[in-house]
Amino acid sequence: MPLKEQIKQAQHDVETTLNQYFKQPLDTDETIKNATHYGVLNGGKRIRPFLVYATGKMLGANKQDLDILAAAIECIHSYSLVHDDLPAMDDDDLRRGRPTCHIMYSEAQAILAGDALQTLAFELIANHQFKVSAQQQLKMIAVLAKASGIEGMVGGQALDIAATDKVISLSELERMHNLKTGALLNCAIALGAMCSINTNERTLQQLRIFGNAIGLAFQVQDDILDVEGDTYTLGKPQGSDIAANKATYPAILGLDGAKEKAQSLLNQALNALAEIDADTRELENLAKYIVERDY
Repeated sequence: MPLKEQIKQAQHDVETTLNQYFKQPLDTDETIKNATHYGVLNGGKRIRPFLVYATGKMLGANKQDLDILAAAIECIHSYSLVHDDLPAMDDDDLRRGRPTCHIMYSEAQAILAGDALQTLAFELIANHQFKVSAQQQLKMIAVLAKASGIEGMVGGQALDIAATDKVISLSELERMHNLKTGALLNCAIALGAMCSINTNERTLQQLRIFGNAIGLAFQVQDDILDVEGDTYTLGKPQGSDIAANKATYPAILGLDGAKEKAQSLLNQALNALAEIDADTRELENLAKYIVERDY
């Protein structure tokens, strides 16, 4: 199956799991339920769920377990986007071609929707009966919590805010994106692997190298697209990072240097996969897609 079809299948599967949650009767306010549902069904590429599915499938994990983990990590990612778009953060009116959550439902509802998505991620994992042990299930919750928090995504976002209107070094930029973007991408890979009884430490080590490389490559390509892309294709205002005076790879390395960086990271990712004794083709194709995409 071609990669685009595999990604679409991951999108379908994770959105089916999320829709099942929101279709059930919930003892809550209808507006916040709708705002939360809107925030998570945001037309995204669902790269993190795809990584959960691809890694777990490669290692023989149970599909129903992967559905829950894919939904959980997408809840965390979507909550971060809802909050990123707020006036106090990036102040964006568009997210993938649609009005952002606070434009649709008000700023207060968007804050609450993000909060709800964050807690839903852990509720989904805690309430599911996994094929692996309860101890492993607890480790999954811990891994997701760390990747989401002040030593992960939130910490990276804070570094991003601190870097605005400042000149920072390449190492500082990489540290920021290892936390802001890489932590959750790595977490998706780790969760898929932890769902399998066939995972060993060497495999996990190579997957971490792979995850670190594609995490940075993803951000490098995002920065390149902010320069070369267009608003319609991107689904957000082209040049928004430049307008906000944010630190980016093209700003530090130049556009050609940023493209070379993306290719170098792709090679690192592919070399790591070559050391894994499993069928890594889906992950290889995903790594290539990350540095070739146009949105």
